[in-house]
Amino acid sequence: MTERLTIGEFSRITHLSIRTLRRYHEQDLLVPAEVDPVTGYRYYSPGQVRPAQTIRRFRDLDLPLADLRRFLEVETGAHGGAADRDTARQVVAAHLRRLEDRLGRTQRAVEALRELLDPGAERTVTLEVLPPQRVYAVSLDVPEGAGLDWYDAAMRDLDAAAGHRPVLPPGGRYTHELFTEGHGHATVYLPAETPLPPGAPATVRELDLPARTAAVATHTGPHDDLDLTYAAVGSFAARHGLRAQNIVEEVYLVGPRDTGQPERWRTLVAWLTAPEHP
Repeated sequence: MTERLTIGEFSRITHLSIRTLRRYHEQDLLVPAEVDPVTGYRYYSPGQVRPAQTIRRFRDLDLPLADLRRFLEVETGAHGGAADRDTARQVVAAHLRRLEDRLGRTQRAVEALRELLDPGAERTVTLEVLPPQRVYAVSLDVPEGAGLDWYDAAMRDLDAAAGHRPVLPPGGRYTHELFTEGHGHATVYLPAETPLPPGAPATVRELDLPARTAAVATHTGPHDDLDLTYAAVGSFAARHGLRAQNIVEEVYLVGPRDTGQPERWRTLVAWLTAPEHP
């Protein structure tokens, strides 16, 4: 070799300890460019600096060894063709997306804790009467552990019935058991100005929502801390002696259907209190 660095020199350049470099070699993550067959001394090339630092970042981010080894093999051309390279990159990209999601959840949890630990922080809640409304609706009993697939399926049926994007936002009405027991009744709806068209999915029906009184707050941002808004409207109702119904209503003023930026989401939470008018 015309250019080579001892393991000590390479350690100083990369800020990776000699012990770490030896471990990378043992794990077949970063094999020295040359190993003296007599002394066993390891030598590295300048071209290995960037791969070494890349490996360090991936290990810091807990990418599994098998995935990292596969990625390095195809990136260096040691194994596989274009298809293998694409697959390995997709695995790495998926891992990075999971980390970004985790980071976002951590940041939002920190923000929620700061709010909870601030005695002066209080979400705005008002007592309002929601106007009567005609909607297309899908009602169902949500089983325990169902995830959110039921909501997505309901929205697909509602969209198919509407045939166009309604001007007013969608919403949902949920019994408290959905939150306290993990299962319960739900009604997902879309505002509708025309009768249900022929050929609409069988799950969809017309529904007239009456005027209803509720403690109302508008939740801003992702739904990670939606429980804080629920706590605010429930506490408001309790402090004002309002008798709660067994239904809470959400209206998705701005949501995933409108923007891929969760920080722009706005969800109206209505804690229904007084008996509904006929």
